[in-house]
Amino acid sequence: FSTSRVPLGVYSPGNTVVHRAPAGIKLLVLTVFILSTAIFVSTWQWAAVSVGMVVLTAAVARIPARLFVRQLSGALPLLIFIALMLWWRTDGEQALTMFLVLLSAIAAAILLTLTTRVSVLMETFERILAPTARIGVPVDQVALAMTLTIRLIPLQVQAVNEVLDARRARGSRSTSASLTAFGVPIVVRTILRSRAIADALRARGAAD
Repeated sequence: FSTSRVPLGVYSPGNTVVHRAPAGIKLLVLTVFILSTAIFVSTWQWAAVSVGMVVLTAAVARIPARLFVRQLSGALPLLIFIALMLWWRTDGEQALTMFLVLLSAIAAAILLTLTTRVSVLMETFERILAPTARIGVPVDQVALAMTLTIRLIPLQVQAVNEVLDARRARGSRSTSASLTAFGVPIVVRTILRSRAIADALRARGAAD
């Protein structure tokens, strides 16, 4: 399975203004962008503008188009499923708006990790959380949780793609024909991976 299709799983080296920007600033911009689009964007036209802003930033960062598209392709099946469900319950315009808003948010998060090493992000999290240690916040544990979250997102998307590939290999072209056949393997893989991580953390004394 190609890691270039796994969201948040690849770093693209570069020396652009986006790459050189401090990780803290990029995290702040990402947070403001996601909150702004979620709260204020209510039409598909403005949602499309949001996607365009991310694409423009990716162009400034000189991210290879093929790599960026491959990164997004891992999340597309889930986004399409959500959009179809929303279309069924509401209407096509609202479904398209939500699809584009979620797409812009995921694309922005992918752009962050494409231009920032995960180790740098974790150091930034620790610096941001450091003052809270005075009031008893376990900074190391929180940073570890964030690290695991970032790492588990690509692993979970990878599991979805593996199940889809397995179904296609068995001659099943539709993932919606049987939600049980699609969902059960995902749940089982998620539980097994969670148990393995929990065992590894306990072995390292993280549960103390």
